[in-house]
Amino acid sequence: MVGIHAIHRPEKPLGPATILAIGTANPSNVVDQSTFADYYFRITNKEDNQALKDKFKRISAKTTVRQRYIHLTEDVLKENPNMCEYMAPSLDARQEILISAVPNLGRDAAVKALEEWGGPREEITHLIFCTMTGVDMPGADYQLLKLLNLKPNVKRLMFYHLGCYAGGTALRLAKDLAENNKNARVLVVCTEISVHNFRGPEETNFHNLCGQAIFGDGAAALVIGADPVAAEKPLYEIATAVQVILPGSEGAVEGHLKEVGLTFHSTNRLPDIIAKNLEPSLVEAFEPLGITDWNELFWMAHPGGPGVLDRVQAELRLEPNKLDASRHVLREFGNMSSCTVLFIMNEMLRRSVSEKKATTGDGLEWGVLYGFGPGLTVEMVVLRSVAICD
Repeated sequence: MVGIHAIHRPEKPLGPATILAIGTANPSNVVDQSTFADYYFRITNKEDNQALKDKFKRISAKTTVRQRYIHLTEDVLKENPNMCEYMAPSLDARQEILISAVPNLGRDAAVKALEEWGGPREEITHLIFCTMTGVDMPGADYQLLKLLNLKPNVKRLMFYHLGCYAGGTALRLAKDLAENNKNARVLVVCTEISVHNFRGPEETNFHNLCGQAIFGDGAAALVIGADPVAAEKPLYEIATAVQVILPGSEGAVEGHLKEVGLTFHSTNRLPDIIAKNLEPSLVEAFEPLGITDWNELFWMAHPGGPGVLDRVQAELRLEPNKLDASRHVLREFGNMSSCTVLFIMNEMLRRSVSEKKATTGDGLEWGVLYGFGPGLTVEMVVLRSVAICD
């Protein structure tokens, strides 16, 4: 009889987990930030409150967002008027939309990543799916497996309601799977659709106004594995990944699912909390590499909002262009929660290719990706750029 030790030591790959492909997708409905306030107050029947509308316009301008992609269209909102109220029960209607919309948008991103990867779909061994909305059973991971016609024995991991740091969580888990299972190919999908968040304006809830002004919808997918074969095109190696709860941050960011949908709260101290607590994690992560100058890194920083980026840039003494990819994604897509950092990764890759830089990391070998969200939790991932121009 074979003992447990004989079957409990699977062969492991030799090299680190490597990002082999990336794909992104957005809903077809795009909104112009310059006209969104007029639309928002009209669809929610609040046009008579000009003072609040003017306040919302000022908030919208400060986000630096130029446009966003949003699944909810005017026709859908007209069919579901309770979603346009501030606190009307509407969870059932929102759930009905999300249960299909979340995996469908994830499929669009995954198809792009799988096509870029180029391998046969039957070689996908693991699936990680994360989203902040649409919890259901069986979950969006199950639905995506069917939509992509993946093998029924793909090992799936589904997590909901983590928030904006979940893109980093997915990378951390994918790293462990890829480095502990020889020949593993992990498909990571993050889909965020803000149907749960949309509601009408209210005088005293500043957080709701900010959310309506900055959140957008999108999906991103990655293929991750170790020991790339000749046909694969490695982009980034995942060196280390850590999760930390920032000190003194309890209650700084919260989200609560209620009959009215998903409500958010954040403190105006958020930029300071993030900026002042990033450096200890950076020191810990990069000390083994001998890196102490954060300008020697390429940056994939979850924006949250422009105030957070500004504060981080000042606190860490970063050069003016270091957070350009993050600012670009915020401007062109808004805050898309967990998939935002993956859009930033895709934007950095696009710039590196178009500018014919020697690496996928803005011309630098080492970089950092981080996201933050409720908790206040931070996921930080150390990446090594793989050369694209020999």
